[in-house]
Amino acid sequence: MTEHEQRARVLRLEAEARDTPSRYRLRLLALALLGHGVVVGLLLLALAPFALVAVHLFVRGASLAPQHAYVLVLPAVVAAVVMRALWVRFESPDGYRLAPGEAPLLQAEVERLRQATGAPPLEGIVIDGDFNAKAASVPRVLGLLGHRHTLVLGLPLMRVLDREELAAVIAHEFGHFGARDGRFAAWIYLSRGTWYRLRDGMAQHGFAFAWLLARFYAWLAPRFDLDSRALTRRHEYAADAVAARAAGEAAAASALLRVEIASRRLDARFWPRLWARARSQPHPPVELQAPLLRAMTGGPVAVERLLAAAARAQDPRDTHPALPQRIEALRSPARLLSPVEPSAALLGGLEDTLERRLDAAWRDDIRPHWEALHAAAAHDRARLAELDAMGAPTPEQLAEHALLVEQVRIDLDPLPLYERALAADPDRVLALFRAGLLQLRRGEVAGGSARLRRAVELDRGAAGAALEELRGIDLDPDLAPATAAAVDALRDVFAPLSDAGPHPAGTDPAPLLPHDLDPEALHRIARRLACEPRVARAWVARRRTALREAPAQYLVLLDWRGSVAGEAAGLAPLQQALALPGATLELFTGAGQRRLAWQVRAVCGEPVYRKGH
Repeated sequence: MTEHEQRARVLRLEAEARDTPSRYRLRLLALALLGHGVVVGLLLLALAPFALVAVHLFVRGASLAPQHAYVLVLPAVVAAVVMRALWVRFESPDGYRLAPGEAPLLQAEVERLRQATGAPPLEGIVIDGDFNAKAASVPRVLGLLGHRHTLVLGLPLMRVLDREELAAVIAHEFGHFGARDGRFAAWIYLSRGTWYRLRDGMAQHGFAFAWLLARFYAWLAPRFDLDSRALTRRHEYAADAVAARAAGEAAAASALLRVEIASRRLDARFWPRLWARARSQPHPPVELQAPLLRAMTGGPVAVERLLAAAARAQDPRDTHPALPQRIEALRSPARLLSPVEPSAALLGGLEDTLERRLDAAWRDDIRPHWEALHAAAAHDRARLAELDAMGAPTPEQLAEHALLVEQVRIDLDPLPLYERALAADPDRVLALFRAGLLQLRRGEVAGGSARLRRAVELDRGAAGAALEELRGIDLDPDLAPATAAAVDALRDVFAPLSDAGPHPAGTDPAPLLPHDLDPEALHRIARRLACEPRVARAWVARRRTALREAPAQYLVLLDWRGSVAGEAAGLAPLQQALALPGATLELFTGAGQRRLAWQVRAVCGEPVYRKGH
């Protein structure tokens, strides 16, 4: 299904969920029952031999014999895999759980909003280090004895929002608690995880029919996932309406805007720079919460541009409606309230203690990942030292040196180094491209735009890479109007030249080539994958890069034997640990990307890694 087809289907489902909700829910229920029907059918088939043996023993009076065990071994394994797929363990959310009487102002405000929204009683309030808030429900005995409800509030969120805006956010989460169709939505959400666990469990045990299950759920799961998104988005609208009734439309709209602005500031500047620091710094920073707060705060923002950027970035697979849609549904002007007092003041003297605890927990959690990033950049640091020592570098080496300084020594300004490379070779595409982007980010609109245009003129393939970089710049809500206008103009120029725009889902926008990795690099990948029990095989292919002088880009297809529901969380640290010097590596498993997986296998041929070999 192409991107265009997905968007058309999403719009159709949105209209159906809004205008004929019963029909929409019936369609979703039918898809869910189809998926669960296969699970139940497998379980019945696995249990049938036990019933036949029981009849043979107890009805016909036969004696227990060794052949009975042989008959029951395979069905027992299948039944165990199915039961394990059906078993879901729910855990309480991590973070600092407020004790009774602790932070009394916050607990009183939460209780006031709970009663105002008609939400069920809370088991507790948890403060964590994420820029987020969520309503967590943990079932008692599979939900037969009700649920334990917990409100999770992120300290960074409380520091950005004022009390009225936080009240709107809390009321929104209580709206999820009190949703009448919340149980149906939870069942829909858990269904996907059940199917993935069943498919993975069958493949892990090597059952011959696992490939048939994989093909069936590869067809069903993406369709079901896309169809169910309309339901989750309707729930978000309903929760927003609860927030508006409890805290006011203006506060609800302002909270949405402030969260969007802070998130974009973090994604555009803070997180990329933080992870880039791992390439040169062996240990994670001591502090996280204080730098987070500094990065999220800033001057006034052009709300109209923010809404336009949010509309452009809308993903049909997103569980939340786009920001303009949510503001429009609230029927409130898109306006930020004047902040009075950060809602973190409700924590009283606990705020500083929480900051220290959350910083320490973050350092402990992230240290292995950070150290893996640092180790992966060792080759780049060594190469940079070689280039530093060269007395008469070539224009190509000057451009490479500038790029490595930009990537490794992030506290140094690389622009003068790119200028030096361009003085040696004015048409060096890589130097033109990177210098133009740096100038554009700094507000040097004329010079930056001219250099980017020249880079694309010399290498038309650079248009796709330029569009990707422009998307990152456009993410920043604090762009000067002149820079924003230049980004829009460049996007209009480069889009017709690029094949990196919307393309069929699951296909590669550029042709794939066989990998050119040497035996040492392949051995390093295999050694790291051998430590990952969820990976059985791996194939590697190389993208034809849009920018000729850009680092090589590799696609790594994994035969993933872990739960697909937790796939993203498992792949992220693995991708960083497998980072290749001077190259980019993209890991994927083929779930929902069957055509791309087929292309990688076709180009690569034999796997570059097999578990046990």
